[in-house]
Amino acid sequence: MTKKTVLLTGFEPFNKEPINPAWEAVRALAGWGEEGFTVEARQLACVFGQSIAELAAAVNEYNPSIVIAVGQAGGRCDMSIERVAINVDDAPIPDNLHRQLVDQPVIPDGPAAYFSTLPIKAIVHELRAAGLPASVSQTAGTFVCNHVFYGLMHIAAARQKTGGFAPLRAGFIHIPYLPQQAARHPGAPSMALNDVVEGLKIAVKTALAVDVDVRELGGATH
Repeated sequence: MTKKTVLLTGFEPFNKEPINPAWEAVRALAGWGEEGFTVEARQLACVFGQSIAELAAAVNEYNPSIVIAVGQAGGRCDMSIERVAINVDDAPIPDNLHRQLVDQPVIPDGPAAYFSTLPIKAIVHELRAAGLPASVSQTAGTFVCNHVFYGLMHIAAARQKTGGFAPLRAGFIHIPYLPQQAARHPGAPSMALNDVVEGLKIAVKTALAVDVDVRELGGATH
């Protein structure tokens, strides 16, 4: 049996943070696998445009069945499984090349939005069952995380139209600061690296096992 490939991506540090918990967790899973699948990990630049190019190169190299992009969301208190990526770059801070895009499309003439094709509610269910805080998120922001999320879904859609590729399920997960980061931001929530790594393992295995998402409450009023 041919093993499926799961690609996980995490960003380099940005906004004066010494580390990025997304990359710390993702690189801990490089080479991990169980029967039927193996994980590849790739770091992405926190840079508009370049990050999508690096992602596209990794997708072409590994031809994965599943891609989960992971990003830091300082201030969030749980693993946030993103529902939707929108076609806009509106940066509240500069990227790592000091560019601050305002009201620009991620992909000119692309659709307004893409929905994750991961089983987002099943992932939340399994994370909570394992004692890990998790929720469905209705916004990935408008910085490089959303930029990559939108670019990822655009790549997946293009591969589906082209044909000749394995079906690609894809989505994005935001994670909190690590404790050592939260110590520099008094009052900010955090999550231990071991918990994030375990949560990503659960997300991967759930994405591989669940074809049709569960129907559970996961909406928001704001």
